[in-house]
Amino acid sequence: MKELVVVSGKGGTGKTSLTAAFAFLAENKILCDADVDAADLHLLMNPDIQMKTDFIGGGIALINREKCIECGMCRDLCRFDAISENYVVNHIDCEGCGVCVDFCPEKAIEFPSQICGEWYISETRFGPMVHARLGIAEENSGKLVTLIRREAQKLAEKKQLELMITDGPPGIGCPVIASIGGASALLIVTEPTVSGLHDMDRVAQLAAHFKVPAMVCVNKYDLNPGQTDAIEKLAKKQKMVVLGRIPFDPIFTESMIQGKTIFEYNEDSETSKIVKEIWHNLISTIQ
Repeated sequence: MKELVVVSGKGGTGKTSLTAAFAFLAENKILCDADVDAADLHLLMNPDIQMKTDFIGGGIALINREKCIECGMCRDLCRFDAISENYVVNHIDCEGCGVCVDFCPEKAIEFPSQICGEWYISETRFGPMVHARLGIAEENSGKLVTLIRREAQKLAEKKQLELMITDGPPGIGCPVIASIGGASALLIVTEPTVSGLHDMDRVAQLAAHFKVPAMVCVNKYDLNPGQTDAIEKLAKKQKMVVLGRIPFDPIFTESMIQGKTIFEYNEDSETSKIVKEIWHNLISTIQ
């Protein structure tokens, strides 16, 4: 089984819209939404949830007042000022680092695990999909990404599917690292701006570090042809395949409002034909 992960250096480049379009074109595949901090692929896929499971993440400190002698060590050690003067932990400020738990001389601080979100196995009109929802301000998104990728791979093996299309998170942080490790190929979706060039470069360096083959697609290329040329020049310098250019087209927004892919909305548009060509270039590259 091959896994294609679609990523971007920043949010808003059109990564999820392209992932949904690829879901329409691909055959014998499974979908995975690894952008668990701000999942939105389900808005276009309209999944029918078949299984829902709680995600158990890190703990939050809890002081046992019967054991606590108010020595003040936990308050001195807490870098987040999460413990009040009367030794009550503020669960919003607590980052779950566990330092207070380890150093409390009376072992008066407990560290129970908590439910941080949910993950799902669903059916969509394009096939099975594994996705998740992380709770507001919850941590361990990298751990959740690893979990849903593993579950998607298991389901793909069970159903004998040949391709896994993963909508990855933006940036270069822990969730991105968790989403690209062991992937067959990485598609970096960028846009022709100074920040787009910079962010693409950072993701490309991350892919090179983990030895994941990376390709580039420039979305809204005609808004700044000069920056598009600079992006493609940098991609070729780093020996990344440039799959193509997608023009700025309101069809993406219009189809999104309808909860459809661009092919379902207007398969005969020029942009749809360009995206289809990019898909064919992509598949021929990773096969």
